[in-house]
Amino acid sequence: MINKKVPGVQQALRDITNDVTIMLGGFGLCGIPENSIAELVRKGVSGLTCISNNAGVDDFGLGLLLQKRQIKKMISSYVGENAEFERQMLSGELKVELTPQGTLAEKCRAAQAGIPAFYTPAGYGTEVAEGKESREWNGKMHILEEAYKADFAIVKAWKGDEAGNLIFKGTARNFNACMAGAAKITIAEVEELVPAGELDPNAIHVPGIFVKRIFQGEKYEKRIEQRTVRTIF
Repeated sequence: MINKKVPGVQQALRDITNDVTIMLGGFGLCGIPENSIAELVRKGVSGLTCISNNAGVDDFGLGLLLQKRQIKKMISSYVGENAEFERQMLSGELKVELTPQGTLAEKCRAAQAGIPAFYTPAGYGTEVAEGKESREWNGKMHILEEAYKADFAIVKAWKGDEAGNLIFKGTARNFNACMAGAAKITIAEVEELVPAGELDPNAIHVPGIFVKRIFQGEKYEKRIEQRTVRTIF
């Protein structure tokens, strides 16, 4: 069995350079690859095209890359929690491609499965459909969406083994699972890394065949995007 473990984040991201396209897993601030994002900031790579469900917040997640002007284009579904994102978008500093959330997930999954394109009704009749082929299926109009083409996918899992098998927890599974294997190179950071054979095969969400490198991350903050509490009487 191939051992895909690398010593740490610097070795895992060693060949990420300027002007590449990167998928980054996570849902809001849940399940984001915190260590990898910090390393991208440290490396100072620029001209990045980032595919992610959202753009983090001003001082966390992808917001850290936006602060340093390292992202030239964001392909996202939800961007409502980041003031710097809004400023850069409205000023024309940042290219933005807003995508319906289900379409974004399916474009990742299609790339993972080797499917070049698919039809979806989402976005027909809106700006999302401009310049895209449309076709009627079962009395309903659909638009043709192409699978993403990315150089790297960086995902974060709760637990993984040295062969690259991954287990996600809760909502972290939403985009991490479909991004793993959807790029030329997939890098996984995990909270707990165990020897191959220790994970229950029935519990594995993504098989190691999709993962090129895996490392154990450190010091996860796991921030809450919107903390909501109520008083119990």
